[in-house]
Amino acid sequence: MTVQILVVNPNTTASMTETIAAAARGVAGVRTEVVAATSSTGPASIEGYYDEALAVPGLLMEIAAGERRGVQAAIIACFDDTGLDAARAMAAIPVIGICEAALSIASFIAQRFTVVTTTERSRVPVEGLVQRYGMAGRARVRAADIPVLALEDPASGAVGKLRDEIARAVEQDGAEAIVLGCAGMADLAHRLQADFGLPVIDGVGAAVKQAEALIALGLSTSKRGAYASPLAKPYRGMLKSFSPGAVAAE
Repeated sequence: MTVQILVVNPNTTASMTETIAAAARGVAGVRTEVVAATSSTGPASIEGYYDEALAVPGLLMEIAAGERRGVQAAIIACFDDTGLDAARAMAAIPVIGICEAALSIASFIAQRFTVVTTTERSRVPVEGLVQRYGMAGRARVRAADIPVLALEDPASGAVGKLRDEIARAVEQDGAEAIVLGCAGMADLAHRLQADFGLPVIDGVGAAVKQAEALIALGLSTSKRGAYASPLAKPYRGMLKSFSPGAVAAE
């Protein structure tokens, strides 16, 4: 039986969605169909807390639409795990964030690893996630000073900066594995792994395999406690359509 996994790019840059979708399909099982979606509302890239907050409504709309179409799991393809808790509360299907997925995979294969992300304003939220997911004693987070959209431009020098930061992580951190801290880096994992001779983990691929595992095990997000469905209440103004139940029913 074929299963469908929705992979949502919560920024509005469609070309980045194509990179993400290719990485997801490259690791998906033969009975897995990857359905890729680009948010129609929000920032062109997510760099810091402000962008992240304003990306959440568009992300939730895409996950709700995918669930109505019958997908069995959803992946949030931003390393900030943008809107992850809200999406888990809203959706009946499992929802996976690529940061949590990548860190858990890294923990299986290395004692010490380094996350290399884009900019300093992105490094701080990722450090918060590392602490939240219980990896602070094993993982360091570095920023390569790369604007997210520069990853789309071969002339930007972004890949060179990424390589330089990985080299510093290996030398200075004693990193035994590298986690790529941006979904826009998904197409670089295999090349960098060959170049540096150590595991390089892309969160998109990690999340796809974990989504397949949850589907196969028949598991979804608990609806008791923290991820219980939102209580019915009116929402006003621009967010009126997000009142509990409304976004899922559209």
